[in-house]
Amino acid sequence: MKSFTFLATALLAVICHTGVYAHPEETPHTPEKHKTDIPPSAVLSYTVNAKQSGISLGGNTTVNWDTTDSKFTLSTETRAMMLGKIIDARSEGAITSHGLAPETFREKRMRKEETVATFDREAKVVRFNGSDKGVPLSGGEQDRNTVLWQVIAIARAEPEKFKPGSEVRFFVVGKDVDPWIFKIVKHDKTTTPLGEMQTLHVLKTTESGRKEQQVDIWLAPSLEWYPVRLRYTDPDGDYIEQVLTSVSRPTE
Repeated sequence: MKSFTFLATALLAVICHTGVYAHPEETPHTPEKHKTDIPPSAVLSYTVNAKQSGISLGGNTTVNWDTTDSKFTLSTETRAMMLGKIIDARSEGAITSHGLAPETFREKRMRKEETVATFDREAKVVRFNGSDKGVPLSGGEQDRNTVLWQVIAIARAEPEKFKPGSEVRFFVVGKDVDPWIFKIVKHDKTTTPLGEMQTLHVLKTTESGRKEQQVDIWLAPSLEWYPVRLRYTDPDGDYIEQVLTSVSRPTE
């Protein structure tokens, strides 16, 4: 059991890695505004396969994406074999003319205290549990749970702008605020249990340019632009891969 605990901890670190956090005085920025087309509500199920320190580990992830005309709720749960739930994240917020505007972000990791971030739009500050200090909000910030769905919403609204070589940038809230860049790599064919699909390969990186974890995402335009494959790769070659196995919608 001890070895599985070690592996789950490694799995957790890879999935939740966000790079170097920004300090509050570094966060003011000019927000990017985009047209958006919010994807329809769905429950997405993924298999999780990982290689950590030469040992394989499996599990599953369930993403519950629920929207109305003005509100959204997003929950993500990851379980590892023999260990149960290791990540439980939930975001809630408003849908605006520029896409998602998170209001609360909660994330509970195995053997860690829950992280809670509250977006105070009136005061233009994001507050964190366990801290008296707030980080300034300039507008357009996402949390670690919502940022991919904001990318999807932008791609759905302006697919012609998602060409290889282009990029979109965000400031992302986790335990603090971190700049993320999503670069469009190329068009691919991706094989999943749902069949072979034409996908758009997107790479998440940071402004630092340092050699750190790489996150590859494959979005499927024919499937509402949902992510059908995600791969998290560490510099030492360890990786975690999620592949979509099923999609269900409220009307089905």
